[in-house]
Amino acid sequence: MTTIVGLSGSLRRGSLNSSLLRAAVQAAPAGIEIDVATIKGIPLYDGDVEAEGIPHVVEKLKDRIAAADGLLLVTPEYNNSVPGVFKNAIDWLSRPDTDIPRVFGGRRVAVMGASPGRFGTLLSQTAWLPVLKTLGTQPWFGGRLQVSGALDVFDQGGNLVDARVRQQLAKFMAGFAAFCGK
Repeated sequence: MTTIVGLSGSLRRGSLNSSLLRAAVQAAPAGIEIDVATIKGIPLYDGDVEAEGIPHVVEKLKDRIAAADGLLLVTPEYNNSVPGVFKNAIDWLSRPDTDIPRVFGGRRVAVMGASPGRFGTLLSQTAWLPVLKTLGTQPWFGGRLQVSGALDVFDQGGNLVDARVRQQLAKFMAGFAAFCGK
């Protein structure tokens, strides 16, 4: 079985990106397990805290990612870039830097996102690329999923109701799953 850790870059209960991640779980092809993890509870990065020891919540998430075949980042877009809380989580996951090869090195990664705006997280997804390169990941470029106008794509309960996006998501997940299974 291929395992992919899925992370939403939003802490908000009604997050469009958390809804997209839940929809990705449903769209995953047979034989693919999406392990939905959270960045909730990860403190702001502080070198003094790191010197006292990596927080337990960070260590647990690092272990989950290291054991997985792939990592799916579901990113919002804040002020034309990555959300600070999501970047903070990735920064913590890269500490200490000697752990980068175990957690990220060669890890197959895909990025997707949803936004109420017209560009569907294009700038945020692009902003992640230098970070993913620095961490030594293998980004998947076989497909893009930038859900624009996302307020109309999900219902009030966070369920994906747009057939076109559902089809795009299924294709995206099938492509990324195949990439992770190599």
